[in-house]
Amino acid sequence: QVQLAESGGGLVQAGGSLRLSCEASGRTYASSAMAWFRQAPGKEREFVAAISWSGHSTYYTDSVKGRFTISRDDAKNTMYLQMNSLKLEDTAIYYCAAGRRPTAQNMGVHSMYDYWGQGTQVTVSS
Repeated sequence: QVQLAESGGGLVQAGGSLRLSCEASGRTYASSAMAWFRQAPGKEREFVAAISWSGHSTYYTDSVKGRFTISRDDAKNTMYLQMNSLKLEDTAIYYCAAGRRPTAQNMGVHSMYDYWGQGTQVTVSS
């Protein structure tokens, strides 16, 4: 069992930066792939970024490549999402997720993740 809690969301102007954190508890965290998904009003939940259990592999959706960086600090049981050059279209609720089933071929598939946080709101203003 893994419990997840996101923090770091807020209101930021376009072009600004935010760092999201996802603190995890539970014995299986260290062996779990981790990911960020987001959901904007009226839209489906979409994949943002993922990191393998080892931290050696990272994956991003095309719209955030070069702007967002995912990382994990297993000593702190925490995953991060550094978001730079934020755009209006990045506005959404951001969720962290964990699971032991994702592989390189399906890191972006939300049904592969077993544990989810409650979400943190990110609002980008013009």
